[in-house]
Amino acid sequence: MEFRIADTFTDSLARLTGDEQKAVKTTAFDLQMNPASPGLSFHKLDKAKDKNFWSVRVNVDIRLIVHKSESSLLLCYVNTTTRLMTGRSGANWRLIPKPRRSVGRDSEDGEGDCCSSLRADRACRGI
Repeated sequence: MEFRIADTFTDSLARLTGDEQKAVKTTAFDLQMNPASPGLSFHKLDKAKDKNFWSVRVNVDIRLIVHKSESSLLLCYVNTTTRLMTGRSGANWRLIPKPRRSVGRDSEDGEGDCCSSLRADRACRGI
């Protein structure tokens, strides 16, 4: 399984406290090592336009938004449950192509660098 990290994930991770970041990084590592681990709590985002978006529990207060398919797992966004739930339905989640960068590291399918070929787009500025 291919493991990807979106720019929106790293941006949202930077907004968390040090302890919250540590918990998120531990969960992200666990996801990378074994996405089917019974200790991970996955919940489908029912109102998302793309039905492959899931919420993963980091701890009681933090949720991680991922895009999960049979061949890949993309870390999209992370925030506290309070901020995720206030006025946000998940209906705006969708994958859009990211503009190609001339990094010179194109993959075989021509999509570019695996961590920059897709990103999650959501009106989440100011969350």
